[in-house]
Amino acid sequence: MIYAEETLNVASVIDIVRARAPGIVPMLGLVLGSGLGELADEVEDAVRIAYADLPGLPIPSASGHAGDLVIGRLAGVDAAVFAGRGHYYEHGNPREMAVAVRSLAALGARVLVLTNAAGSLRPEVGPGKPMLITDHIAYNGLNPMIGTPGDKRFVNLVDAYDPALRDLARAAAVDSGVALAEGVYMWFSGPAFETPAEIRMARIIGADAVGMSTVPEVIMARAEGLRVAAISMITNLGAGMTGRGLSHEETKAEAAKGSADFKSLIRAFVARIGAAG
Repeated sequence: MIYAEETLNVASVIDIVRARAPGIVPMLGLVLGSGLGELADEVEDAVRIAYADLPGLPIPSASGHAGDLVIGRLAGVDAAVFAGRGHYYEHGNPREMAVAVRSLAALGARVLVLTNAAGSLRPEVGPGKPMLITDHIAYNGLNPMIGTPGDKRFVNLVDAYDPALRDLARAAAVDSGVALAEGVYMWFSGPAFETPAEIRMARIIGADAVGMSTVPEVIMARAEGLRVAAISMITNLGAGMTGRGLSHEETKAEAAKGSADFKSLIRAFVARIGAAG
C-alpha cells in the first residue's frame, strides 16, 4: 500500500516539475545536508519548488534544511538540487526520501550525489574537511526496502558508491585544490548523538565517520538504478574524542566554516560528471 501511494506521488511530482521547469531533464540529483544548503543558491536559471508543493516529499523539521527542490544548471550541468532531506529520526520512516529518489530517476537522471554533515572518528580528519564515502555500515539494522513488493527489494550494494564516480571526485578535489579524505560512513538512527562507547565500537568495526542520514537514500537509489556518490562534510570529532559535548549548533557552525571549500569541490565534481557524460 505504501509503495503504491509513493508511485502515485511520484507521478504527481513529475507532472509538477515538468510544468514548472519545462524542457529541463536533470542529468543528476544533488542532496544537500545540514548547513550545506547555500549551494542551491548557485543554480542558474533556477526554478525553486517547495517540498510542500510536491506530494510525498518530506517537510524537514531539522534546522539547516530548507525543504526546496531547485531545478536548473549547476556547473553547466542540468541538475535537480534537493535543498534539505527528511531523516529517519524525524518520523521513524527510513523511506522519508523515497518519493524524491524515485522521482529523480523517473525524470531521467542517472546519477545521485549525496552530501551530509558527519562526525569523524579519525583525529587527523577534523572539522571543515570533506570525506569521500567509499562504503557504509547500517549499524541500526534499518532498511528502507522493508515492505517493498517483489524482487526489487533485494538490492546489490557491492560498489554502491560508484568507483568511477569516486575517481571523478578525486579528480575534482585536485581541480579545486581541496584535500579530500576517504572512508567508511556508519549510519546511526539519531536524533541523539552517539555515546563515547558507541564511537569506540564504531572505530573497532571499521567506521571512519558517523552520521544520521544518507544510507537509506543510497539503498533506494541503487534500487532505482541510479549511480551514487556521497561526500561528508566533517563537522566534529566523535563523542569522547575531545572531552567536549556535541550539539547540532556546532554541526551547522562548522559546516558553514567549511562551506567555501566544500562548494568548490562539489561544483568541480558536478562539472567532471557532466564532462564524463
